[in-house]
Amino acid sequence: MAKENGFMFHSIVTTELPRTLFLAEQVRAMDRYAIEDLGIPGYVLMQRAGWAVFQVIQERWPDARKIAVLCGGGNNGGDGYVVARLALDAKFQVQVFSLSSPEGLKGDALVACEAYRQAGGRVSEGVPSRLEDFDIVVDALLGTGLDREVSGVYAQTIAMINGFNGGVVAVDIPSGLHANSGVAMGKAVKADATVTFIGLKQGLFTGDGPEVCGRIYYSDLAVPEEVLKYQVPAAYLQSRYINLLPPRPKTAHKGHFGHVLIIGGDTGFTGAVRMAAEAAARVGAGLVSIASRGAHAAHLNATRPELMCHGVETTTELQALLGRATVVAIGPGLGQSGWARSMLQPICDSGLPMVMDADALNLLAQSPKFRENWIITPHPGEAARLLGCTSSEIQADRFAALQALLEKFHGVCVLKGTGTLIGEKNQPCTICTAGNPGMASGGMGDILTGIIAGLIAQGLSLSDAARMGVSLHGTAGDKAAEAGERGMLASDLLPWLRHLVNVEKA
Repeated sequence: MAKENGFMFHSIVTTELPRTLFLAEQVRAMDRYAIEDLGIPGYVLMQRAGWAVFQVIQERWPDARKIAVLCGGGNNGGDGYVVARLALDAKFQVQVFSLSSPEGLKGDALVACEAYRQAGGRVSEGVPSRLEDFDIVVDALLGTGLDREVSGVYAQTIAMINGFNGGVVAVDIPSGLHANSGVAMGKAVKADATVTFIGLKQGLFTGDGPEVCGRIYYSDLAVPEEVLKYQVPAAYLQSRYINLLPPRPKTAHKGHFGHVLIIGGDTGFTGAVRMAAEAAARVGAGLVSIASRGAHAAHLNATRPELMCHGVETTTELQALLGRATVVAIGPGLGQSGWARSMLQPICDSGLPMVMDADALNLLAQSPKFRENWIITPHPGEAARLLGCTSSEIQADRFAALQALLEKFHGVCVLKGTGTLIGEKNQPCTICTAGNPGMASGGMGDILTGIIAGLIAQGLSLSDAARMGVSLHGTAGDKAAEAGERGMLASDLLPWLRHLVNVEKA
């Protein structure tokens, strides 16, 4: 509980984040609505924001006593002045460094600066000469309005912050991070904690966002709930695993849970199709078949006899398997040979729901078509080939890339990467935050393909299977990483899949 302007308010800061995500311009509209329509003074919101940041500093770094606050010229800088004043009142040693002359401040930011000065605070203009004398650096340089690459003294200061060995807390968003796309605009502050307000910005959770934000804390600044409902969410956050599969009835048999057909495993790539098949089985598919090259098909189930493996060299042989399948996944270890191409066309013509990954996507890029009942699962390189651009262009705006993929190929798209995006046309996408750097190893995409196919086989819609599948995959990776990220294998996720599909959440 904190007191401001003669009244009390609840200033709750939490790491339990809302599901709704917004664009920066939507959050600015929420601010205006709170101020102009609900009559909450802008300086009151600024005080609440500063108090939220100061709470996080006290809770996360209880022994810190020396704070450097780096302020820009806008309201983000104003929040920083409030933090500085609160720290000064609490007997911290405080120094504000302003990269924009305080005389140029206006509105609430000017009021906040004057309140800090009246409390005895000092402001140094320009880039700090050193930060090593401080315990904490507060980044209040650049807010959500950034629309060009960081340069000059701001780039110099961000580089200095990133070389600092103490704690770094960002006010609302790390300076240099684009609030909508999640791209670092040349340079971005790498924070240990980011305290963000009112509406979560979608760029915090994908692209460079997870790398530079550190732990994300949220405060609604005690505004009425109607402020959040004033804007339609731009995206949704999936930060925890939720099991969407219903309990199994006592009378269940294998026919109730579908038949997954996995196609792939050209010569030299048998491991990929085997891992995808086992993942489908481990999430609960009733039956799982593999269609692969005849030369090695008989050996694919040597240590997993539950998998039904078929040597398929002709489309006639494939048609017989398609007639028994509930869902098809194609791509793991498929290659781009004549055999691979011959497998793809009958599946596209079958009408069965499909999961497309790996070389199936590369073949699709060469001969584009669209379909409503498939899920495509590209990583940035595959997405670039599908859209005829570079992976850098994909990463420059992952949200725009997702929409372009949906416009061209329809269905459901899973754009993999840090902060995987899951979307379908004309709907806000979902950002999944599960997963870790240990999953940057061969075979992880094959596991995901099998998971999603196995969930479709059990009756989930394509969009639900994609959302649950990505979350399940990332959460299994996080569980496996408890033994260490480095050296983690794709097959290390398999034991966790069975565990997770039998619990409601993790």
